[in-house]
Amino acid sequence: MIDDTATHDTLTRDDNTTNPDKGTPLVEVTGLSHRYGDTLAVDNLDLNVRGGEIVAVLGKNGSGKTTLFRVLSTLLPVQSGHAVIAGADLAKQTMTARGRLGIIFQSPSLDIKLTVLENMRCQGALYGLTGDRLINRCDELLKQFSLEDRRDDFCQTLSGGLKRRVELAKGLLHRPPVMLLDEPSTGLDPSARLALWDALETLASEGVAVMLTTHLMDEAAKATRVVLLDAGKKIADASPSELQRQVGDRVLTLVADDVALAESVLRDEFNLHPLRVGNTLRLTSEQSGDVDLASLVDPIASRLGDNVQSIAFGRASLEDVFVAKTGTAFLD
Repeated sequence: MIDDTATHDTLTRDDNTTNPDKGTPLVEVTGLSHRYGDTLAVDNLDLNVRGGEIVAVLGKNGSGKTTLFRVLSTLLPVQSGHAVIAGADLAKQTMTARGRLGIIFQSPSLDIKLTVLENMRCQGALYGLTGDRLINRCDELLKQFSLEDRRDDFCQTLSGGLKRRVELAKGLLHRPPVMLLDEPSTGLDPSARLALWDALETLASEGVAVMLTTHLMDEAAKATRVVLLDAGKKIADASPSELQRQVGDRVLTLVADDVALAESVLRDEFNLHPLRVGNTLRLTSEQSGDVDLASLVDPIASRLGDNVQSIAFGRASLEDVFVAKTGTAFLD
């Protein structure tokens, strides 16, 4: 039974309440599945996010990450399995769970005809914040996100980066222990992305559980943990460095005009067995055993000659991890 009779008091935490200790599970997903007709978008997913963590959910279009976000943000019902936000069961305590969430959607949610402060006051009113309590909280967040001199600016005049900062401030007005962000870097320039991540790291340091969806490898690499989704299934869940170690830490990448010929040469003459994706051959240090891949770059390039478009050796990236786990390129 959903607690739709929840009052404003259940949607906000007292201003003096601190976030839970770091390490406390604040997002708990068990056996979650979701269908659109015959299409299984999320398949028996288990996931948790603890206070103080930034967890990036990384996947291609159609991987299930947007459906997962919509379920956790209460836009879609829990069809199968369980999901709990800071102790509130999404299926049974929907309104309580909403009060424990700060949500930043991919599409801007600001009223551009209102000022920064007016947007924040409207948001606060939705969570039952009024009077000095609302004013003080707005002032606190405007200062935290360096928006004090923009408080009376109309949102339509702000850059993309400033709008994202206002949305973050809005989402934190009611002091949620969990922050969900859907593709938060969309439309941001590099400097604005850096500022966004500074803000997320500050939140995590205060014990907030931060979970974001992304299709950007470099963004996911900054997270505490990365959850890789493919066809609705979780295929990996670890820190970026651990995921890289799982595929061997180092990788040799070869792009060839005639990839079949190149693969045959590597197999027959160098006794190597690379993973082939499109016109690219990848070989990790885990696959190569005791072979020093770095020492093979020049001999392979010399043997293949003009057939080589590029050959490189370096640290494994999250894209290499994805290819190793799925056998497909991330952008296919």
